[in-house]
Amino acid sequence: MTSKRQLLQKLLKGIETGDPDAATVVNEGKYIQHNPRTGEGSPGLADLFARLAKTNPRVTFVRVFEDGDFAFAHNEYDFSGEDVAFEVFRFESGKAVEHWDNIQVKQPLNPSGRSMLDGDTAITDEDKTEANRSLVARFAQQVLVDRQTGLIEEFVAAELIQHDPETADGIAAFRAFLEAKLTTGAPRVAYRHVHRVLAEGNFVLCMNEGERNGIHSGMYDLFRVADDKIVEHWTTVTAIAPRGEWNNENGKF
Repeated sequence: MTSKRQLLQKLLKGIETGDPDAATVVNEGKYIQHNPRTGEGSPGLADLFARLAKTNPRVTFVRVFEDGDFAFAHNEYDFSGEDVAFEVFRFESGKAVEHWDNIQVKQPLNPSGRSMLDGDTAITDEDKTEANRSLVARFAQQVLVDRQTGLIEEFVAAELIQHDPETADGIAAFRAFLEAKLTTGAPRVAYRHVHRVLAEGNFVLCMNEGERNGIHSGMYDLFRVADDKIVEHWTTVTAIAPRGEWNNENGKF
């Protein structure tokens, strides 16, 4: 049986190869699209693929995971410019029926010399998936959303490896970033809602909504956990288009 991980890769690789068989991964009658700038259902997906095909696209899978009915990936795209993306699909009966994503233009190396995509890729500790999901979900709610940054040491390793393009390694830098304010006094980064937490082994993805630099955004955060602590962090931040610019009625989340 083809795994959901393999189905996700087949579908997205079709952007690069133009393989018409990639479309067979989608259940055309049930497909729900959550990228606000993409049209509804499989016609919207077909239109997107057709437009991207003109850019001589390249699709590179860096990390691919599977969690129950979901498969999710951490990718690099080149559509006449490099982007970093998280892609999430929900499957029913071996077909993709729902899709979310969060895509950001690839940024320069961060203050610690790390990119948005490098770092550990090995999926381990499959038996700790639920414990790691719980740990990260509590961190996301208590520290990110509720802004209880004094609790950060309960969840995050002192020598955190950081891939956020604006932040250096270490728990102190991460806490300072989360506590930073704009000139207006508002938080520079404000997490408002954790919509979904997906996990496989030592990796956990949080699909979050909030504001960064005052802009309403999707903020997807991938964490690697070891010995009951968050030890590595990747992210993408995507401004959410105003309602009047949406091409479907499903919303970002």
